[in-house]
Amino acid sequence: MPRALWLLIIGMTVNVTGSSFLWPLNTIYIHEHLGKSLSVAGIVLMLNAAASVIGNLFGGSLFDKIGGYKSIILGISITIIALLGLTFWPGWPQYIFFMTLVGFGSGIVFPAMYAMAGSVWKEGGRRAFNAIYVAQNLGVAIGAALGGVVASYSFQLIFIANGAMYLLFMMIALFGYRSIDSKAAKQTNVLQENGAVKNHTKLYALLILAIGYLLAWVGYVQWQTTIAAYTREMNISLNQYSILWSINGALIVLGQPIVNRLIKPFQNKLKLQIIIGMVIFMVSYAVAAGAHVFLGFIAGMMILTIGEMLIWPAVPTIANDLAPKGREGFYQGIVNSTATGGKMIGPLMGGILVDLYGMSMLFSVLIAIMFIGIFTTVIYDRKLKEAHKITASA
Repeated sequence: MPRALWLLIIGMTVNVTGSSFLWPLNTIYIHEHLGKSLSVAGIVLMLNAAASVIGNLFGGSLFDKIGGYKSIILGISITIIALLGLTFWPGWPQYIFFMTLVGFGSGIVFPAMYAMAGSVWKEGGRRAFNAIYVAQNLGVAIGAALGGVVASYSFQLIFIANGAMYLLFMMIALFGYRSIDSKAAKQTNVLQENGAVKNHTKLYALLILAIGYLLAWVGYVQWQTTIAAYTREMNISLNQYSILWSINGALIVLGQPIVNRLIKPFQNKLKLQIIIGMVIFMVSYAVAAGAHVFLGFIAGMMILTIGEMLIWPAVPTIANDLAPKGREGFYQGIVNSTATGGKMIGPLMGGILVDLYGMSMLFSVLIAIMFIGIFTTVIYDRKLKEAHKITASA
């Protein structure tokens, strides 16, 4: 891998380590420490995710216009300001405002990171995005493991630790990403791209694929929200719950050689990888639905992790392949905003379903929406194939 990609990997690891101190425990903090219902917690997380969607789209477009370096610095600066607010004023209702600001700032960063990764190692294909994905989950493993321990002492320390990691990320970006950005700047500016926006077939294909991707995230985020609260009802401690996410991150990092070997026969069949991943998601929900002890949730998490290892790197790879020259940031912004949209809808939907109908109904709905996701994944490139046949026969 290029040296520039390693710098992005290190930065992503630090970034996600910091955020992973907070996000797995958000619902628990709002529910237990601030005394709000799961539905209210869902609304707060929805606002955080909605701001992140806006940040994703803004950050992706910003990458195409001013480059990744300036976009990332802007996103980090906004996030640090919000985290300082959470450190000194972590109560209600200001918690809502600062969490929304965190969502917007961090949302700007991710599409720029992914677009830069694609630009510095174009020949790497899926491997460039897989490397960033692994870096994210290494951060999840470290942050979630430490977060549970720190939270058992004080939630105030969680906000401080998160802010400290973002300051470190700022240093890495300031001294390491300007040179990377000069490579990305060689791409054609979106405003100079004459024919790129005329052909909307690729954009439509990405939007259809994004429907299934969004639904996958709606289900996945339940493990961070409603299932998190459910584990507490099963008398599972904060430390044990944090271990679930440490297992998730460690399995992604350590299990890559095994997964790469398993998917080798269909490594270029990204659609098939996504479909298999969604089927595995269904199995994980079925296992979680029947879990009553910690080992059951460990099994569900391990199955879920295998599914995400197939889905999460495949979608940005497809987006990068579909993106016209000069639109890479915008297309990655769509992918990241879709994921964040799932994080926005998921907590609210899950909280309402659990409050009104219970956990069993939630798991049934999650399995049902995966069938919809499989369908949209199957059909997303149909128009592209038709266009290719017309071009070939002309």
